[in-house]
Amino acid sequence: MWWKKKSVFALVLSISIAVFVWTQMLMYAAHLLLGINLHMNIFKFCTSLFKENSILYTGVVVALNGLIIYTVLMTLFRLVQQYILTRKFGIRLQQLHIEELTETITSRFGRKRGSLRVISQEQPLAFTAGFRNPCIVLSTGLLRMLDPCELEAVIEHETFHQQNFDARKLFVLQLISQGLWFIPLTRWSYQNYQILSELLADHYAIRRMGSELGLGSALLKLIKTRMPDSSAAGVVCFSGYSVNYRLQQLLNPEENIPVRLEIEAIVISISMLLMFLTMTVLAVA
Repeated sequence: MWWKKKSVFALVLSISIAVFVWTQMLMYAAHLLLGINLHMNIFKFCTSLFKENSILYTGVVVALNGLIIYTVLMTLFRLVQQYILTRKFGIRLQQLHIEELTETITSRFGRKRGSLRVISQEQPLAFTAGFRNPCIVLSTGLLRMLDPCELEAVIEHETFHQQNFDARKLFVLQLISQGLWFIPLTRWSYQNYQILSELLADHYAIRRMGSELGLGSALLKLIKTRMPDSSAAGVVCFSGYSVNYRLQQLLNPEENIPVRLEIEAIVISISMLLMFLTMTVLAVA
């Protein structure tokens, strides 16, 4: 399926860009702080184009240092923030956890012990949370709203996210897109992986259920209740970001969903990457 290939492409593209740029930044930082001699580094080459101690040279050095410092601080901030939020979120889920109902739902739908959790919450919620051991979380409000067929479809949808570790992947892509904001392709990868992962999860649920009815009915019910979309990293919510694409696919399963790049994003990203590659080649030569 082309969705799967495109989701892999978005993930690999973003990570490849990040590895290349962050490696160059770390090498340049090591050069400044430790005096390590570099033969191939785009940032060092940038500064070598200008006469030392000139105004332009100082401006370029300040700009590059500022970019590197911002990227490092943003990455560290997001990692620390995510760690704190994950701890708080885990404590809150534990407080709301209904053990008896969790055992009932786990047994009814043949799930592994610890892979699903029911929480006491009036709002209808269904999401997958966690990096190392993702867990499907369902609220009591959701259980009251959906019939058994709809509930099973939602669980199957979240099972795909759980097995595919989508919460972890989306956090990595979000981290890259925020840190490397000057390369729009990273943001495109993050946004489109969100859409494609939801379409793939729907396809998985439909294949497991044998019909679109349960999933479509559940999605429409949750849309009517204005189920909140969680933008928090480490959480993949059932309803929210890509609803329009998902409804379109449910109505016209034979029609491909166009996931296109904006011309501006392509031009800026390719220009930046070509500049990095050109400077690297020149630095080596």
